[in-house]
Amino acid sequence: MIIILAGGKSTRMGQEKPVLKVAGKPMLLWVYEEAGKVDDVLVALSRNTPKTRELCLREGIPFIETPGKDYVQDIQWLLSEFGPFVSVSADIPFVKASDFWLIEKAFDGKTSLTGVLPLEKVPGDLNPVVYRGYAIVGLNAVAEEGERFFEFTNPLLALNVNTPEELELAKRIANLIRAPRGCIPRRGSSQQS
Repeated sequence: MIIILAGGKSTRMGQEKPVLKVAGKPMLLWVYEEAGKVDDVLVALSRNTPKTRELCLREGIPFIETPGKDYVQDIQWLLSEFGPFVSVSADIPFVKASDFWLIEKAFDGKTSLTGVLPLEKVPGDLNPVVYRGYAIVGLNAVAEEGERFFEFTNPLLALNVNTPEELELAKRIANLIRAPRGCIPRRGSSQQS
């Protein structure tokens, strides 16, 4: 099972991140669609995310409400309710089905896997959380016995959209990815996301 974590307070962004749009689509839907190609998906909400709840209801996306106290307590609560699972943040819009497949294949259901990227794979414009020489990404496997790092190769996993500046960067990247061959939008062009 894949659980999308979408119940945070979004204090740095100042508004609910899962419903913010990148290339015309809420970030939650980018993540949900890719995760759904690999496994059953559930969205973990809290009282902090009423607009995300509305989006899930409107789109027919299954969800559960966590206590919403903080990240660690919500993860522990989800683990007690569902057993081992793959977790992903709702604010990493460039996660791919292959990323989910890789971590599920490596997950034994006993040892937690913390998703990381080697720093040399992190694009220069990004400022990820760094721990023990790796960029921490928002895709993990949660279990009860210990923990180890799991290295990904998708450099865009390093873009965890937490601030308005990171949201604008995600929009620019999405425009580049979606642009037809030979038609790369210029910075500051009139294309809207």
